[in-house]
Amino acid sequence: MEKLATTATVRTRMSRQKSRDTNVEVALRKALHAKGARYRIHRKPVKGVRREADIVFGPVRVAVFVDGCFWHGCPVHATWPKNNAEFWRAKIEGNRRRDLDTDARLAEAGWLTVRVWEHERPDEAAERVLAVVASRRASAPTKAAQQAPLSNI
Repeated sequence: MEKLATTATVRTRMSRQKSRDTNVEVALRKALHAKGARYRIHRKPVKGVRREADIVFGPVRVAVFVDGCFWHGCPVHATWPKNNAEFWRAKIEGNRRRDLDTDARLAEAGWLTVRVWEHERPDEAAERVLAVVASRRASAPTKAAQQAPLSNI
């Protein structure tokens, strides 16, 4: 990628952008925890795939990603900077392609991804995530069924 022509002010502001434990992510985790959910944070769901999910429900293979509206090109709130427009368009489009690739790789390994936009209300997003987790739990075979010997046919 080409070197970005920018000002010291912009460089300082961008360097302060957090990539983990953002306010939105922490609010979602608190809402999930308040509803009784237990999960892991900042884990790679699949070995060999260099992508880290924000929230992971390992036993049911659900990976949650909290996406920023700017960085991931939210269809509702995305803005396209006027300065260095080509650079930022390429950067954001690259992020979108990587997100799609991540979803495909995880699906191939039996995982379901849930994407939460930063503009979503944490309690509503938590309900959506928990509905997916509950659905996966309901469709998963029970341990007893997995351990039961096959009958002779």
